[in-house]
Amino acid sequence: MTRTLFHNGTVWTGTGTTAGALSIRDGRIEALGAEAQARPADEIVDLQGGLLLPAFGDGHCHPDHAGFEAMGPRIRDRGSVEEIVEEVRRYAAAHPEAEWIIGASYDATLAPGGMFDARWLDAAVPGRPVVLRAWDYHTVWCNTEAMRRAGLDAATPDPPRGAFARRDDGELLGMMFEWDAVDAVLGAAPARTTADLVRALAIATEAYAAAGVTWIQDAWVEHRAIEAYLEAARQGLLATRVNLGLRADPERWRDQLAEFAADRERVRALGGDRLTANTVKFFVDGILESRTASLLAPYSDDPCTRGMPLWPYEELLEALTAVDKMGLQAHLHAIGDAGVRAGLDAIEHVTAVNGPRDRRPVIAHVQVLDEADLPRFAELGVIANLQPLWARTDPAMTELTIPRIGAGRAARQYLIGSLLRAGAHVAFGSDWPVTDHRPLAGMPVAVTRENAEREPAGGWLPEERIDFDAALSAYTAGVAYQAFAERERGSLSPGKVADLVWLDRDVRQMDPHDIADRSAVRGTWLAGTRTFISPERSGI
Repeated sequence: MTRTLFHNGTVWTGTGTTAGALSIRDGRIEALGAEAQARPADEIVDLQGGLLLPAFGDGHCHPDHAGFEAMGPRIRDRGSVEEIVEEVRRYAAAHPEAEWIIGASYDATLAPGGMFDARWLDAAVPGRPVVLRAWDYHTVWCNTEAMRRAGLDAATPDPPRGAFARRDDGELLGMMFEWDAVDAVLGAAPARTTADLVRALAIATEAYAAAGVTWIQDAWVEHRAIEAYLEAARQGLLATRVNLGLRADPERWRDQLAEFAADRERVRALGGDRLTANTVKFFVDGILESRTASLLAPYSDDPCTRGMPLWPYEELLEALTAVDKMGLQAHLHAIGDAGVRAGLDAIEHVTAVNGPRDRRPVIAHVQVLDEADLPRFAELGVIANLQPLWARTDPAMTELTIPRIGAGRAARQYLIGSLLRAGAHVAFGSDWPVTDHRPLAGMPVAVTRENAEREPAGGWLPEERIDFDAALSAYTAGVAYQAFAERERGSLSPGKVADLVWLDRDVRQMDPHDIADRSAVRGTWLAGTRTFISPERSGI
């Protein structure tokens, strides 16, 4: 039996108290404070004045996408269309073996109205297909060769769940919005190999461990990715716990029910809790920037549309009810106020039909929330999974989002403070790679509602700011509750699993704007086992 003592810092327990030391034994917390100090230790971790707290979780992310972004082409941080095109050109030249060039995720604000032209990519790679996802992952920009290989041209009609951008003469521009249109292009590309998927998952979960995270919710898992997850787990390449959100397809969800059951059993057969498959993901609507999020009233800049519900409502009710009967947790993407209401109505229906149980449904994003629906989260036991980095005024918000929905609805966005005051369970996520996966990057925005330039002074929708303890809790106890694991993780007390993160300083005492760049994760422990230790000032 091995005992480890953490001392010479502050231990934030997540229960309203702090301590000066903590000891763990065989993967669980043994004691706090003076009692921990009094016991002999096999290993001592000097916190060097830093902060020890429950390890973070991420309640909504896409690790495979993030891993593939890291593998290239690297276009996320390019600051202009020209820089993106040059990186694609460089990557294509460096990888002559790649039949298709597939990358992500470009900044949609770099072209007027978020509209990008296939001809810009043609100039860089004329002979091979190029497909690039926008940072929202609901939109792609491709070159002419990709459309040719996919059999798309001016005569191709818009699909039921998607749209093709067109030039004035009706020719395809090279942009596809939402599922059917995006899949029309990507479906023509060779599928990722299991080996490539395993590599992407290893890259992503290692990055999460370095960020102090020990549990993540993959919120978009296709059936073909299950084998890669199983193989990564068998090889010991998952540096965090991962729960799989199996995507329900409106076109074939009845056939998927058997797949869901079989995939859950295959994962269970591995044993342990490093990999689970307890959740089904539903995309209720799209996104505001492409006018595909579902709104109660028409878009302010296009009164002819209220968005694009991705499920016929009766089908959504039937599918959710069937999944719930299987004992699986529902995880719904809902952006617009009509999408959120449809999700809440569907969950209410499921509860009435299937009866009470501890189901903990999740609605992720909750970008625009109608006032009448605010109390329903607590009433229905729905977890609001929010991405704090989105709750600020950045170019995407000012140039694309607010013009789409107008000032009135813009003031109903990301109501984190209101949801907490209404008694809702709130868990934070990143939607990585859409935005930064690091809790230390998201926390300052939740606390200040200001952007990197400290604007607007006092915060955007300042009444929705939350304090440090609430932000830390949303990343720890809130995510543990989402994972049905609050008895084991999410706070620090004797007997709980030793999922810990060590920060080099007490971020609660810092200027919030300095946290992302001037504080660091020094170590991460999953059930007492180090999954990350910084080589700098290790303290061990």
